[in-house]
Amino acid sequence: MTKRRLVFCLILAVAATTAFAGDIATFVNLGFSEDSRTFMFAQYGIDVARSRPYAELFTVDVPTNRFVPNGVFRQTYDVALTPGQDGSGALYNVVRENAGFVNARAIDHLRTGRLVYVRINDSEPRDRLSFRDFETDSRYEVTLNQRSTGTGASVKARFHIDFAFTAESRTRDFTVGLPNFDRGGVRKYTIHQVIVSPDGRSVVFVVEMQMHAAAGHRVRYMVETVTIR
Repeated sequence: MTKRRLVFCLILAVAATTAFAGDIATFVNLGFSEDSRTFMFAQYGIDVARSRPYAELFTVDVPTNRFVPNGVFRQTYDVALTPGQDGSGALYNVVRENAGFVNARAIDHLRTGRLVYVRINDSEPRDRLSFRDFETDSRYEVTLNQRSTGTGASVKARFHIDFAFTAESRTRDFTVGLPNFDRGGVRKYTIHQVIVSPDGRSVVFVVEMQMHAAAGHRVRYMVETVTIR
């Protein structure tokens, strides 16, 4: 096989992999503020339709479970892709371009909290989770309730999480999320990660959203936060 033909085959292989995978974002935990009251996360990837790298940065007020005012940044870069690129460069640029905001919110990228649950890639999604936090000897009982309506481009779905937290022989029940709020374009929700804040007072549920796409798959992420102590 000639060198030129080999390079051509490699390019085709990369293109085929991208087409098969679809527009699947990568979730990134960017850390909490020094007081653990603010959480920042991002997602990045390749916009398959435009073949351009993108990144989105979100800042959440943990006690209220709402976005911080002016704390969402989105950018798609008009840069041609080369084989092997995954879009991570877009994330680095978005963080750099908004460094003033990151610093003003005292986000520490080393204060990422403690991961107590993570869904293994390609494992069967589960709507019921039961696990123990051995560090604090507490127990989590999590139920993801969801409902979708419509098909194709008109699909929409809602969800909420019933969460029972047991610590020191006391159980507290929480409802996390918006039970009656439909998100357009979403087909299904899956709990991707569960993170305990550095101060141990709050929990962050990272939720994967499987969305409608004309071809392949489209995955995005969101979070829900709840104060447990």
